Amino acid sequence: MTSFIDLRSDTVTRPTPGMRRAMAEAEVGDDVYAEDPAVRALEERTAELFGHEAALFVPSGTMGNQIGMRLVCEPGQEVLCDADAHVVTYEMGAAAAVFGISTRTVVSAGGRLDADQLVAQVRPRDDWHLTATAAVAVENSHNRGGGLVQPLEELQRLWDRSREGGFAVHLDGARVWNAHVASGVPLSTYGRLADTASVCFSKGLGTPVGSVLVASAERIATARLWRKRLGGGMRQVGVLAAACTYALDHHLPRLGEDHEHARLLAKRLGVDPATVETNMVVLDGVNAPVVAEAAKAEGVLVSRVSARRIRLVTHLDVDRAAVERAGDVLAALLDR
Repeated sequence: MTSFIDLRSDTVTRPTPGMRRAMAEAEVGDDVYAEDPAVRALEERTAELFGHEAALFVPSGTMGNQIGMRLVCEPGQEVLCDADAHVVTYEMGAAAAVFGISTRTVVSAGGRLDADQLVAQVRPRDDWHLTATAAVAVENSHNRGGGLVQPLEELQRLWDRSREGGFAVHLDGARVWNAHVASGVPLSTYGRLADTASVCFSKGLGTPVGSVLVASAERIATARLWRKRLGGGMRQVGVLAAACTYALDHHLPRLGEDHEHARLLAKRLGVDPATVETNMVVLDGVNAPVVAEAAKAEGVLVSRVSARRIRLVTHLDVDRAAVERAGDVLAALLDR
C-alpha cells in the first residue's frame, strides 16, 4: 500500500499508541444513564477549561454546533453568521432541516469577525414583521478563512453588544485549541464570550471521534435530551472519552509544532508565512484539479477547496521531514 503524506485535513490523524492504550484501559459505564466515569470526567474537565457550568460529549462537531444553536434559538427564529461559516457551509442545512431554524449570512473579509458589521444585521425580537435574530454564530479558528484566529477585541465587542441587544453567541470551536495556542488567549476567555460552544477533539487533537458542547447546567440538561432525540445517545463511550483526555494531556501542548510546520510549508511555496496563523496554508490562483492529481501521483494528498484554491493542513501525523518533502513536491509542480 502506498504511503501518502496526507495534508487534506487534520481529521485524517490516527490514534497514537499511547492514545490506544488509554482507550483500552478506560473505565466505562452506560453514558445514556450518565454512568460512564471517563465521559463524566471529560465533560467536567472541558466545562472547567472553558469556564462553563456543564458539558456534554457528542459524536461530532456538527451535532455539537446544531444542538448548541438550538439551545439559544427557537424554530422560526434565525442564527446570523459569516457566509463561509462551517455551520452553514458544511452541515447540510441541519438548522433548517432538523430544527426549523433560519440562518442568514454576512460576507466578511476572509472570515475575520467584524462585530459591528454583524450586529448591524441583527433583527429585533419585537417587530413581528421580521424574523428575529436569536443568536450569532462565530467560528474560531476559521476553516474557510485559512485557519485565521478571530481577534479577541472583536469577540469581546460582539459579546458586549449581545448582552445589550438580547441575542446569544454560539462558538463553533472546532479548532479553538489551535486558536488558543496561536494567540495565547486562555480557553476560559474564549468560553466566557459565548453562551454555548462546541469544541472538537478529532481534528488538531487527533482523536478518532468526538466533540464536547459546553454551556450552563440548565442548557446542557436540555442538550442531553436533544442528543437522545437525534440518535446521539451512546453507551460505553468512555473508550472515546479516554482518547480525548489523553489528547488534552499530550496533544494540546504540541499544536505549536503544526503551526510551525505550516509556516515552513508556506515559505517553501511562496506564501507569506505571516499570513499563516495556525495549521492551514491556502494556495490561491492555481489549477487545483491538475495540481492535486499531480501531487497525488508523487505521494502527497491535498484538499481542493475550489477550482482555483488548494488547502494544506498540517497535523500530528505529518512530521517536519514529511512537510519538507511535501513542500519540495508542490513547489516543483507550481513552478511548472
